[in-house]
Amino acid sequence: MKKSMNILRRSVLMGATALMGMSLAPLAASADELSQITERGVLRIAMTGQYPPFNFVNEKNEVVGFDPAIGTEIARRMGLETEIITTAWDGIIGGLIANKFDAVVGSMSITEERDKVIDFVGPYYNTKRAFFTVAGSDITSLDQLNDKDVTVGLTLGETHDQWARDQGYNVRTYKGLPELLLELTNGRIDVVINDSIPVLLAMKAGQYDLAEIPAPDAEAFPAGIAIRENNPELAAAMQKALDEMMEDGTYMKFANEWVGGDIR
Repeated sequence: MKKSMNILRRSVLMGATALMGMSLAPLAASADELSQITERGVLRIAMTGQYPPFNFVNEKNEVVGFDPAIGTEIARRMGLETEIITTAWDGIIGGLIANKFDAVVGSMSITEERDKVIDFVGPYYNTKRAFFTVAGSDITSLDQLNDKDVTVGLTLGETHDQWARDQGYNVRTYKGLPELLLELTNGRIDVVINDSIPVLLAMKAGQYDLAEIPAPDAEAFPAGIAIRENNPELAAAMQKALDEMMEDGTYMKFANEWVGGDIR
């Protein structure tokens, strides 16, 4: 874990010059943003608000969950207030690059493709790709997902989205996990592909009667905090706050409250 985190921290110092054919030279030339954020006094963090228990909107119309708790605590340790911005997942990296917010604290998997255009702080937890269907379904193996009559549901723009398309699956996309699980239980889709933890927690809580399809070779993903490139001072300040939180027990307090245990 320490080795992978060191590699990821070094990647914070590296820049890429293009995103989907667009030059990012103006961003590369900009100064580190930590001083600007400190002067403003507010760290703007983004997430979908549709990924319980990591981030969701409660009955008081507040965005709560593990991600907001982590992001708010990082900001507090940096002497900052927090502004939480909800946005669609498929445009969240574009919004970050366009300076609509300062960081994405929204359970974003760290991938090589994303690391070409943004940088990551963390990781702050680990999960894996998982496959779920309704309890009692005839679908019991991943081989059956290649059947064109089987519809696979995913969140648009997530890591699993392009992966499922590359497998040739019959894909249908949605805005977030609650909608995905509702469509699954109502029979409009046959299988959901998602990070394992939130679905397993929903099953454990008795919210859904689902079955996990065995996938012993499923890919594991570390989740990180995304920031714009060429911000080593901001990255170092956020990483320091995260590391201290993990060391002094605050991280485990949040983990126990929102996800029921350690997910590092």
